[in-house]
Amino acid sequence: MNQLKELLVDELRDLLHAEGQLLTALPKMAEAAHHPKLKEAFLNHLQQTEGQVGRLKSAFGLLGEKAVPKPCKAMTGLVEEGAETIKEGTDRERIAADLALIAAAQRVEHYEISGYGTARSLARQIGEPDVAKLLTQTLGEEESADFLLTELSKPLMQEACSESNLAESKSKKTRKQTA
Repeated sequence: MNQLKELLVDELRDLLHAEGQLLTALPKMAEAAHHPKLKEAFLNHLQQTEGQVGRLKSAFGLLGEKAVPKPCKAMTGLVEEGAETIKEGTDRERIAADLALIAAAQRVEHYEISGYGTARSLARQIGEPDVAKLLTQTLGEEESADFLLTELSKPLMQEACSESNLAESKSKKTRKQTA
């Protein structure tokens, strides 16, 4: 097997393990989310992730390789950070907890975007257009998930800023009245 194909297979094995970890993490993130649209986004991405695992397995088949996951230390770290975010969220206000979940999820998405982009480039380079097509579909889903998380964060940030400004105004009024 040529070295670029070996590299592609290695990248796909890493992604397969990463996606497997997300199949366990996403339901926990959905449960921890307070905003209904954020919960829905996590659950929808869980279904997409199941499809992504299927596409990865198809890519292995097209390459004549076994779909054997390779431990992905990067995703392990990101999932551990996500679990920490969930735990810390119990001591935060709902909006702050949801924004922290979004940040953790976007770190995951950015890792996946990088991984799938690299794998797709390798597939194209070694003349595997069918594999590249599968990876392009997944890459698009990951980019869409990242975009959705950004969009979900905007009203939450606005609400957090409004609440912060309101609290600050009340604090100033109280100080003026006691002065």
